[in-house]
Amino acid sequence: MGSMKIMAPKNMATGSLLHVGCGSDPLPDWLHGFTETRLDINPNANPDIVASMLDMGDIGTFDVILCRHALEHLYSHEVTVALEEFKRVLNNGGHLIVFVPDLQDVQATNEVLFMSPSGPITGLDLIYGFREAITTNPHMQHKTGFIKDILEKSLDGFGEVVVKRLGNYDLMGVGIK
Repeated sequence: MGSMKIMAPKNMATGSLLHVGCGSDPLPDWLHGFTETRLDINPNANPDIVASMLDMGDIGTFDVILCRHALEHLYSHEVTVALEEFKRVLNNGGHLIVFVPDLQDVQATNEVLFMSPSGPITGLDLIYGFREAITTNPHMQHKTGFIKDILEKSLDGFGEVVVKRLGNYDLMGVGIK
């Protein structure tokens, strides 16, 4: 994860951060200077705010929004709605940081592609969602997919967009409001 640190907001060492679709994931070390507000649709994740990323309500504004592996849980037509919500609650000059599975080279097989903290991940898991997690939490189902070009086009409404293909079938997109 050290290489991702270069993508952290350059002119900010602290500020307010909205962690959208936080689940039980902790804030990455490279963002620990920020004051985190956790938002998730699942109350079992114990977020600060229980809400959908499609309608976050009157939650204030933030310097940074982090959305790790949550956009793929929306239908493709909902991704635009969520990104507009992100833009709405992002301060001018604020940064959006998004991670999604990179489906560029993925095939729908049971072949293990990599090991995650949750267990082995296959092509079927990347496309449809981690099957073990879906059995207990239907919000974990994947409803849309991304490759580099699709994520770039999705983030088109943000300025200075950068999308990078990372290891373990990960895409990272950063945009500035």
